[in-house]
Amino acid sequence: MGRGIQANSTMREAITPRLTEHDEQAVEYTDSVKVCPAPDPHHQEKEPKMSQRNYRAAIIGTGGIAHAHAQALQASGRASLVAVADVDAARAAEFAAKYGVPRSHTSAEELLREERPDFVHLCTPPHLHAPLAIACLEAGVTALVEKPPTLSLAEFDALADAERRSTAHVATVLQHRFGAGAIRLRRLADAGELGRPLLATCLTQWYRDEEYFAVPWRGTWESEGGGPTMGHGIHQFDLLFSVLGPWREVTAVAARQSRSVDTEDVSMALVTFENGAVATVVNSVLSPRQTSQLRFDYERATVEVDHLYGYTDDDWTVTPAPGHDDVTVLWGRDGSAGDGGRSGHGHWLKAVLDALDKGEAPPVTVEDARRTMEFVAALYASAFTGERVRTGQITADSPFAQRMDGTGTPWERVRNP
Repeated sequence: MGRGIQANSTMREAITPRLTEHDEQAVEYTDSVKVCPAPDPHHQEKEPKMSQRNYRAAIIGTGGIAHAHAQALQASGRASLVAVADVDAARAAEFAAKYGVPRSHTSAEELLREERPDFVHLCTPPHLHAPLAIACLEAGVTALVEKPPTLSLAEFDALADAERRSTAHVATVLQHRFGAGAIRLRRLADAGELGRPLLATCLTQWYRDEEYFAVPWRGTWESEGGGPTMGHGIHQFDLLFSVLGPWREVTAVAARQSRSVDTEDVSMALVTFENGAVATVVNSVLSPRQTSQLRFDYERATVEVDHLYGYTDDDWTVTPAPGHDDVTVLWGRDGSAGDGGRSGHGHWLKAVLDALDKGEAPPVTVEDARRTMEFVAALYASAFTGERVRTGQITADSPFAQRMDGTGTPWERVRNP
């Protein structure tokens, strides 16, 4: 447990009560909206029920995003939240009381030693994700890590090595893969019903003011690992990759246009995929009219989703190409993809628990998350070197493997290093 002690020490030194407030999504999530496509009267297939157990869960870090995790656990009916930990004892106790959690702790090491949970949700600031996840793995406890899972590719590979040595798993929280619309789109695309993918757009245009970045760990490479590319847009382009598959090369720009941060506050990329599709990716925290938008143009249809922090079936539209009206029928008929409710932590947690019931690695797995993290590194490398970057090009000795800002940014620091 040497790593666990180290993680605990780091946790104590790095977080003040305010700093445990994590993520842009300070609102509390629910997954209660039910909007389903028309059922197919001929569809009789039922997934066999798996043998389910009740899992012991814990949360480390009780800031804003932790509420989404606690609510998803409560709604699942398949896991009990047995303990929480936060360096702010009062915050931890308040959180525990709100969700009926029997015990709270002030250190990760204490929680892992005394509670022996089946899995832990890591909801701390990003720079603590990797050391705490490694501590969990060394204790034989599966770690469910909020995005971004690490601050660099090198750190991610160290985390992957820790998983290989452990009996437990590590999974990244990238919940928009698991909404009904995304599942339906992947199913129809994989079945060839949409034809070849041709082009796509992926927009994360959010607004975060200077007060948002007044939290000391925000806006720095050392604590967040990057700007909106790393901490905001990652949800949307991870969904993009889950639909279009492996990316091949990227050409990008990144800029600090307005905010008093060390990282970028906007980035844009042109991406080519192994299947020949091309896409544009925009990540911004400067956009007063906020949107999270993906558009996929296939040979036979355009499929779009426009939402902010989570989509329902109502947020998806399908526009068939001339002569392919059957695509709309197929989309509406596919009621087996889920309940149509708001994409969020509830759908992701169900996928995690289903995998654990089967004895499988929970999603999003190390392999899938690494492809997304490699894209982040490649985007920054292209933006800061002016070169096109291909998958696999960022090797272990690259400065962009060690830090996302690699060889350095073209703008001066405004925060203390």
